Amino acid sequence: MSDAPGFRYMHTMIRVLDLDKSIAFYTEVLGMTLLRRDDYPGGKFTNAFVGYGPEDKEAVVELTLNWGREEPYEIGTGFGHLALGVNDIYAVCAELEKRGAKIPRKPGPMQHGTTHIAFVEDPDGYKIELIGLDTMQ
Repeated sequence: MSDAPGFRYMHTMIRVLDLDKSIAFYTEVLGMTLLRRDDYPGGKFTNAFVGYGPEDKEAVVELTLNWGREEPYEIGTGFGHLALGVNDIYAVCAELEKRGAKIPRKPGPMQHGTTHIAFVEDPDGYKIELIGLDTMQ
């Protein structure tokens, strides 16, 4: 909707079971920055925002920890994945594996295309698609 002034994609929120572990994954493994972390005692939750740039310019990921939750969340059938564009997807995946990332779909061409992709999982099992920017057509 390019003709809809005032709209801007801001963030995607996912619920996590161990906030410190999730922050470590997104910052140390995927190279994002922790932008802010806020506790909401009245609501019994904490939000942490991570991303590759400031929230006023870039879309970010909101990690939400609901206090007292001990059972893992069900990701469900409606959620697909987050997507990150990278150059040299093979080198990036090799480095991510060195950092302990789980890569259930190794890099390679899409089944019905030429763009190379891979999938990484965060500590809660959310899928992050890596898209080889240098292979897109």
